[in-house]
Amino acid sequence: MQANHRHFKIFKPYGYLSQFITNQTKAKKKKMLGDLHSFPINTMAAGRLDEASEGLLILTTDGKTSAAITGKKIEKEYYAQVDGIITEEAVKTLQNGVTISLQNGNYTTLPCKARMLDKIPDLPPRAKKIRDERHGPTSWISITLTEGKYRQVRKMTAAVGFPTLRLVRIRIGEVNIENMQAGEVIEITEELNKSLC
Repeated sequence: MQANHRHFKIFKPYGYLSQFITNQTKAKKKKMLGDLHSFPINTMAAGRLDEASEGLLILTTDGKTSAAITGKKIEKEYYAQVDGIITEEAVKTLQNGVTISLQNGNYTTLPCKARMLDKIPDLPPRAKKIRDERHGPTSWISITLTEGKYRQVRKMTAAVGFPTLRLVRIRIGEVNIENMQAGEVIEITEELNKSLC
């Protein structure tokens, strides 16, 4: 890794696109990563989170680092708040892989790590309120993947009958979101490749 490259971790807030510019007319008024901080020229997001998802994104000026992060060797851990009280059976099904639909047909996800969370994670409040408890109970799970298909976690939880209401990525490799607040940007000064192993 070249010393002159720069790397940042950010807590992408709800409602932001994981990009800096768009050529789509409909997206011109959308919030972009560049609205959060003044990043160096050639900064790119290593992977994406959809507009409704939140949490850890790593930004870098190094294409090799970006490719390593989006590769299948690096774990990405997500906390998902799901509709209903998820069952052990559903968690085991997630662990073994579920069939989801993609643009080019059905896909069976790779085996992954999944577990129920004993308590509500300590996360900053979301910009848009999650539905009221009067609409029924919710629960939280952790899902750790080494792949990243489009809206994969959301499709996985829906496939086992527990749609995702809130999705927050909390870890990429050994880089954690820690106590960051939504919209916060921290420059990573240590060697990033060591943190991702």
